[in-house]
This record gives sequence, structure tokens and C-alpha cells, in this order.
Amino acid sequence: MKAYRYSRWDGTQSEFSMDVQSALEQLSELMMEGLDAREALEWMREYGFPMAGMNMRVMGREELVRELRQQVDSLYQQYDMDSATDALADRLEDILDREQGALEQSHGFESARMNDFLERRHGDDPRLADRIERLRDHVFEDEQAGEEFRELLEEQDRLRQLEDFLEQRGDRFQGSESADYETAQELRERIEALEQMARDLQQGNFEGISPEQLQELLGDPAAQSFVLLRDLESELENAGYLRGGGDAELTPRAIRAIGANALADVYTALRKGLQGQHETQSRGVGLPRPDETRPWQFGDDLDLDIVRTVMNGVSRRVSEGGAFGSGPVRLAVDDFEVREMDYTTQTTTILLLDMSWSMSWAGRFPAAKRVALAMDQLIRSSFPRDHFGVVGFSTQAREISIRELPEVSWDVSDPFTNLQDGLRIAERMIREFPCSSPQIIVITDGQPTAYFEPGPAGEQLRVEWPSGFGGISPHAVAQTLKQVRRVTKQGITINTFMLDDAPELLGFVEQMTQINQGRAFYTSPSQLGSFLMVDYIAHKKLRRR
Repeated sequence: MKAYRYSRWDGTQSEFSMDVQSALEQLSELMMEGLDAREALEWMREYGFPMAGMNMRVMGREELVRELRQQVDSLYQQYDMDSATDALADRLEDILDREQGALEQSHGFESARMNDFLERRHGDDPRLADRIERLRDHVFEDEQAGEEFRELLEEQDRLRQLEDFLEQRGDRFQGSESADYETAQELRERIEALEQMARDLQQGNFEGISPEQLQELLGDPAAQSFVLLRDLESELENAGYLRGGGDAELTPRAIRAIGANALADVYTALRKGLQGQHETQSRGVGLPRPDETRPWQFGDDLDLDIVRTVMNGVSRRVSEGGAFGSGPVRLAVDDFEVREMDYTTQTTTILLLDMSWSMSWAGRFPAAKRVALAMDQLIRSSFPRDHFGVVGFSTQAREISIRELPEVSWDVSDPFTNLQDGLRIAERMIREFPCSSPQIIVITDGQPTAYFEPGPAGEQLRVEWPSGFGGISPHAVAQTLKQVRRVTKQGITINTFMLDDAPELLGFVEQMTQINQGRAFYTSPSQLGSFLMVDYIAHKKLRRR
């Protein structure tokens, strides 16, 4: 039987540390599926996660507990404990035989001392520790036997622990390898350590677990995984990605990083060089390029570069024979120099995100949420003059801040879709950020089935199941198309990305597109990011005048 000794980490083990970026990526992947930050952390601790930067997979609590229990089971299958205390019992009998002989020789077989000794020796105690205890205060006639008995008394606590252990678990040992007393004690200590560690892991009591002990029990991978699980939340906090406390909360830095990761995922399907290239057929905001000028042409704005215009006039007078610095400079039209300009469009884009229950199917909602985060990151980094907002809609709609977007999930048990309300909120948001090219992007998998209508006591929320198999919700569709017409009159373009090809959805979107003259796409969740980003960028390219 191998002996296990536990000590402090001695520095000879291979060094390792948290790859915080990989941990954040795994956290964000879980949050895309609808978990909040606290739930995602607990999931990672429970089931583990890949750590790309360290080229390893972090074992979760479930796997660590399973390995600990497998270790226990393997010991049960290897050893037989039926004879664990036999040697100690034989030793006691040898000590007592010698003491009985000494008493008979000194006091006789019928003496009071002999009778007291025999009563103590032949009691009906089934446990060896109790038999030893009955003779604790016996004054031994045989000094050598008494010395050996005192050694047994010193072992009594460990013996009791082993006998308690065997009473509870002795029948579980079904192996062929017979364990002697010391081996049995080592097995007891090892099994108890394994089981205590499993309990601590299950209860989240990480502070009660020694990485060094875990390394001895399960090896380096398990010890490294444990340290990474234990330090997961604190490392994310130290990196500025998480605010701790009872409810873990992502920081703005973490949200930007998650958006950048989402953007990187989207761009793997796009060709390089697209970002930063807005395209427009009409002039928007002019941004001067101070190092570049050109001669003024008829029709240009009179945005003169004064210094270069004056210098042109001076140079012309000198070339005509005039003296430098002799009198005022008279400018001609040919002297005019204008600054070169970049013209850009400024766009307000509102993303309408379907949050009805059906969006939980087939990876639809995670794909849509990932696109929303990617678009926010793209606009912040490449088009900072643009405004981007998100509106979630199911039975009702609400504005969703970018701060809460990583944690938002579909509305559980809410099957209704109120696109009309989403369009109304988007219209209001666009009025707050007016521009020449406003647009609404709709990501949905179903036709409208909820709407608001005016009534005597104010607006009333209505829900309407589709009528008949494959039918539509006529009132919801009518009220939504009415809102589409209102939005269209405001000059707002609606582009729709459908994540389902049901005939009723296709029919509704076709009507909406005919009214608004926007575009409609049918795509799968895996392709949504590429479709949407290409569409956004293709209509937002810079044009040099």
C-alpha cells in the first residue's frame, strides 16, 4: 500500500495561471444562450470549460467529484478488510495470556485479582477497542506485558476510528488483496479525504480544499483545474471584466470585449477590408483632410484653405514680375485653394430583436444576440458618428441597453410577437437621433400575434393566435402594417432577416417590404451574422469627393 503525504506546494510543480481572455469567451458563450453572469459562472464551475490559451480543458466540479468517487470505488474493488484488525487482536491475546500466567503464579487461580482480571478479559464486547478499554486501569503483574498493553492504549483512538469505518463500510470492500492493520488505516484516511473533498466541491467550499492534497489524490490536471475554478471569479474581477458581490455583473470593459469577440466571429465569414468603408450616393457630413487641398472648381463650396490661397496669390504676383511683399495681395479665382473633404453618411440604426419563446429553438436567439453585440462593437469602433440601439419584443417591446444585452434572454413561456410595439419604440428612438438615413433591422422567426389598439380607456394590449393551420393573425398583421406605413412616411427603411421560412411569415414580410421598399432575407442562425454585417457595411461606405 502506498503512503500519501500532503505538504505545501513546493515550487517544483509546473507553473500555470488563468487565461482570462479564454475564460471571458467561455462566459460570453454561455451568456449568448440566455444565462446571466452568475449563472454562467456557476455553469463553468460545475461542468468545466476549454481554456484555449493554456491548451487544456478545465475540469468542472462534476467531473472532479466523479473522479474522486471513482477513486473510492476502485479501492473498494481492490481490497478485502475482513482481517484488518486480526493482528492487533492476536497481539492483545498474547499480552493477556502472559498476564494471566503471571497472576496465577503470584496469586493463584482462585484469587480476587485473578477473578477481576478474567471478568475484564472475557467480557462480551464485540469491538476490539472496547475490550482494550475494559483493562485500561488494570495493574499488570507482568511488567513487559503491561508496557505492550500501554502501546495498545495509545493506538486506541485510531483503532476506534477504523472500527467505526468498518462497521459502516466494511461490506463494500470486495477485493482480493487483504489489508493489514496499517494498510487499512491508510485506506480509511484516503477514502475519508476523497469523500470530504467531494463534499466540499459539491458545496462550493473551495477554501476548505488543499490543491496539494488534490494533486496527490488525482494528479496535476485535477489540481490545476481546481485552482482555475477556485480563482475564476476573482481573476475576472482583477482583469476588470466582472464586478463581484452577490450578483456578478459584467463591466463596460467586458461588454466591449464580448462585442469584439462577437465581431471577430462574424468577420471570419467576410472578406478583409470592408470595415470603415461607408458608401453613399449623396453628400453627408464633410470631414476635412487638412493635409490635402486642390484648386477650387465651379460648383464647389467656398471652403478655402486661407494660407494656401494667399500663397498662391503671392506666387502669381512674383511670377508676373511683382516684388515680394510690395503692397497688398490681390487674389484671383485661380488662386483659390479648397480643402479636400471626406463625405460620410451618419446613420441611426435600431435593431429589433425577437424575444418570443420560439427564438429559443435551433440556436436562433444566441445568433441574434451575438449579431447585436457585434454591430454595436462595429459601429463604436468604425462608425462612431452612427447611433445604434436595440429593442426587444415579444408580447410587448422594450428598449435594451447595450449594458444589459449580454445577459438578456428570450421571454420564457411567452409565445406572442408584438412587432408593432417594437416598431413604435424604434420610431421614437430614431426621432431622438435624427439623421438622413435611418434604418430599422428586424430579426424574427414569426409573424405578428400581438398588438396595441386604441380604446375608450386608452391603449389595450391584444394577443391573437393564428386562425387555422398555417393561418395568420389578421388583426395583429393589420395593426403592424399600419405602423409600417407610419414608419415609412418618416423615411425610415426596414430590413428584415427571417430565421424561419414558414409561409405565413414569408407572406407577412412580403407585404411589409412592398410598403416600405426595404429588403428581406431568409437565413439560418449560423449565417445571420454574415448576412447582416455585409448588408450594413455595403450601404455605409466612405466616398472621397
